[in-house]
Amino acid sequence: MILTSTDQLSYKPERIVSLVPSQTELLHYLQLETETIGITKFCIHPTEWFRNKTRIGGTKSVDIEKIISLKPDLIIANKEENVKEQVEMLAAHFPVWVTDVNNLSEAYQMINDIGRLAGKENESAKLVYSIKNKFDSVIQVFGIENSISIAYLIWKDPYMTVGGDTFISNMLELAGFNNVFSNKTRYPEITVAELKTLNCELVLLSSEPYPFKQKHMDELQEQLPGIKIILVDGEMFSWYGSRLLLAPGYFMELHQRILMC
Repeated sequence: MILTSTDQLSYKPERIVSLVPSQTELLHYLQLETETIGITKFCIHPTEWFRNKTRIGGTKSVDIEKIISLKPDLIIANKEENVKEQVEMLAAHFPVWVTDVNNLSEAYQMINDIGRLAGKENESAKLVYSIKNKFDSVIQVFGIENSISIAYLIWKDPYMTVGGDTFISNMLELAGFNNVFSNKTRYPEITVAELKTLNCELVLLSSEPYPFKQKHMDELQEQLPGIKIILVDGEMFSWYGSRLLLAPGYFMELHQRILMC
């Protein structure tokens, strides 16, 4: 069953499988150590869970049979990060909560929803309050009118970026950046020629899903000599769970790095 309301789960889950890295980290923050029994191979935070919890495949290639053998009483998935057909197969056996997070407000809702589902409502409400306070401070510093025009690349061969309807683009705006591809949707392919024509001041190369390195930055810099290019921690822009506590501070440090480039 795919849950459409937190009220549909009439019990506190004791065997949770998470199919989403950022939400796995959230479960850890909410101190659901014994309840969380299965995670993906991309759930690298926290380290002790990554080492010790049962891994049930990747976000796009979950091991259905292994999950069934774990007999979970709640599976937490995500509309974008997981495959619809696989989620539906699991929903035929177990309750599945499917999140859909495209901006910070929806991240707050997701955190509160999972708190209610897992019997950690007070803890999730306190987390949302803390995140809001940190982001309020950042928003006061970085006004949209003073934002830097940037392109945020998530893939190579072909280059891919983020459209204006994504969680990453919303984070970029809150961090004081203007996404030059905000008129596009989801994750479009782009060319270096496009970057040259869009008054792009800065290119951010994300650490995920493509692991951009210094050599990729050097290669692109040769083609874009008049544009600053830096490597950034993709988790700070795309993880929408408890890692949001760290994102505002990272954004402040990032602007300092940009000034020194």
